Amino acid sequence: MEDKQEKDGREGGDDLPMMSLNHVSRRCKSVKDSVEFYKKALGFVLIERPQAFDFDGAWLFNYGIGIHLIQGKDEDKLPNDDGLDPMDNHISFQCEDMGAMEQKLKDLGIKYIKRTVGGEEDGVIDQLFFNDPDGFMIEICNCENVKLKPKGSIGRIKLPYDRHNPPVELGSTAAKAS
Repeated sequence: MEDKQEKDGREGGDDLPMMSLNHVSRRCKSVKDSVEFYKKALGFVLIERPQAFDFDGAWLFNYGIGIHLIQGKDEDKLPNDDGLDPMDNHISFQCEDMGAMEQKLKDLGIKYIKRTVGGEEDGVIDQLFFNDPDGFMIEICNCENVKLKPKGSIGRIKLPYDRHNPPVELGSTAAKAS
């Protein structure tokens, strides 16, 4: 029996029942400090966490992704936040207004580096790189300026399932009044 790639030219991953990235987990020195950072700098919302967990942590959510913070036991295993190297491990968030995001970082006194990459043919991407309180690098970009093109296959790319759903209002006064 011929395999899927030989049969229709596609690579195997596009038949998986995957929907989207659910969360990123980060071990931290102080759950409290990290919660405040992700709320203030990136607009994440603290959500309820299942009580079944027997370790200190917090869950945050926004933009269709969760961040799970776990109280670290060994600070030596956390990254060193001495510098910013865009070629190092990081998580990236898509941004609609890079100028507003850069101003937010300035207002909060967060050290960052700014880069612009690409060209007319492929598209230009603006990037901001900075560290969270535990030294994990974060990128903010307008990566939608570059069209996604499967390389070397007849692959299929699934966009997030909730891409066009309106945001859920949390804790609004209108909802509390009803």
